[in-house]
Amino acid sequence: MTKPVAGEPAPDFTLPADDGTAVTLSAMQPSPVVLFFYPKDDTPGCTIEALEFSAILSKFKALDAQVFGISKDTLAKHEKFRCKHDLAVPLLSDSDNNVCQQYGVWGEKKMFGKTYMGILRSTVLIDGQGRIAKIWSKVKPAGHAADVLAATETLGKAS
Repeated sequence: MTKPVAGEPAPDFTLPADDGTAVTLSAMQPSPVVLFFYPKDDTPGCTIEALEFSAILSKFKALDAQVFGISKDTLAKHEKFRCKHDLAVPLLSDSDNNVCQQYGVWGEKKMFGKTYMGILRSTVLIDGQGRIAKIWSKVKPAGHAADVLAATETLGKAS
C-alpha cells in the first residue's frame, strides 16, 4: 500500500454518513473537499478537532468546500457523538477500513507501552479537480481546523 501524495488524484470512495446519506467523493467536484481522519468518537482530541471544524464550517462553505470527519466508528456512534457535542460536520463511517488504507492513515500506534493498529490522525485537502492539494500527518487537534481553512482559501488563488 502506497500513501497518496499531493498532486495525485484522490482515491474515490462512497461511505455512509451519520445523517443516513451516502457520500461519494467524486460527486463533490468541483468543490474542494476536506477529509479529517480521526481515531475514535468522543475522545478528547477527536472532540476538539470535530468541534473546531464545526465552529468554522460556515467559512469552509463560503469557499464552496465540503468537510467530512472519517473514522471506523459505527453510524450509531457517530450520531451519538454528533448529537452530544452539537457537531455541524458530517461524520462518515469507514467500518471496513478500506478508505483509511487507501489514504495511508491506518498504521501502527503506541500508547502506554502497547503497540496496536489504528487511524493516524491526518487531514487531506482535495481540490476541485479531485487532486490531493495537501496532506497533514500527525495532526495536533487544537488549531488544526484554522490551518486547513487557510490552505483551502489559497486553492482558488493558486489556479
